[in-house]
Amino acid sequence: MMQVLNNPIWLMSSAFDKLKLPELISRAQHIGVQGIDLCVFRRDGTRQDHVATHLDYETFTLDDAKRTLTTFNQAGLKLSVGAFENLIGGPEAERRKNQDHLLRLIRIAHLLGGDANDVKVGTFVGYNHELGNQENGFQKNLEEYARVFTPIIKYAEDLGVTVLYENCPMEGWRSASYTTTFNNLTGVLAARKLMYALIPSKAHGEIYDPSHDVWQHVDPVAVMQETDFSRLHRIHVKATRNLQNRVRAHWGSMYPMQTVDKTLAEKAGVPIPAHDWDRHNYEAMLPGFGGSDSMDWRAFVDIIKTKGFSGPFEIENEARNSKDTGNLEAITQGFKGAIYSLMPMLWPLGEAGYQYDKSSQKPLAEITTKDIPVVTMEELGL
Repeated sequence: MMQVLNNPIWLMSSAFDKLKLPELISRAQHIGVQGIDLCVFRRDGTRQDHVATHLDYETFTLDDAKRTLTTFNQAGLKLSVGAFENLIGGPEAERRKNQDHLLRLIRIAHLLGGDANDVKVGTFVGYNHELGNQENGFQKNLEEYARVFTPIIKYAEDLGVTVLYENCPMEGWRSASYTTTFNNLTGVLAARKLMYALIPSKAHGEIYDPSHDVWQHVDPVAVMQETDFSRLHRIHVKATRNLQNRVRAHWGSMYPMQTVDKTLAEKAGVPIPAHDWDRHNYEAMLPGFGGSDSMDWRAFVDIIKTKGFSGPFEIENEARNSKDTGNLEAITQGFKGAIYSLMPMLWPLGEAGYQYDKSSQKPLAEITTKDIPVVTMEELGL
């Protein structure tokens, strides 16, 4: 008989970008999750799709960390932090700001207890298209990753913090006038394995989001069978519904829609992207909320069970019928719907139905006793 899981379910705070931290915590308690992955994006960043900043990263001190730990313990919640940016490509000035911001988050995670409290730091790696357009461009991006991240991961390791990469290819991160939609090195399993070979430290790993593989027509179960579970620390819960319509008939499944002259496209009767993210033919959803998606969640959780994964399942709400409505209650309902979909697979059955067993959840401890200064990439020798 397959073991019963007792994985905590968290929410990612990106969907609640208009809420202050106390409101966010209250909403998380109302939804019924066990933790929050706090998005801490740069206030002066270039991203427009994700802008949540739920900690004051510019002035964060050890005292702030202690207050944060107390607040989350009183709420019965765990936490992590993250910001998902391009760290090896894009404009050089922004790239350096993103790298320095990641170092700030590693410091904050350390002040919050780091790995001892399961406080991780989520990030992207990004992609350098100037290198990528050259012969052996993917290899050159791997080498650029190793150059940039070797000091970052060493810094994290020294502070007892683990950096986690999410596997989103960031298909809309460049103008739709470009032919490729691969904008984040960690978007395929092969790259992640190669990255660990380049930097063997255990101070980095991954957040796996199966939805990103689904729209690439890759089976997440097959990915899990090939994944090193010592590197897997989080599962992102987000669903994808692959659409079977005239767009796929025109452009196929291997390549994104391309931008061509609008008048010419209308004359020819050919669909073209409506915006930068409208490149692949799918709809973002949440499991169990508003219809079926294109993934077998039971099969996915079954492989997770066989591998003994005990980490959080984090709901990242980007659903068209929830987050994209801009309606706070519809956003909340999306989270609740996903929880009810996951309950029978992740939580034991008791007299009160499927419930998370809180007896295994330890309070956050005050691990760090000494404040440390903010550092920059220049100070790390890069």
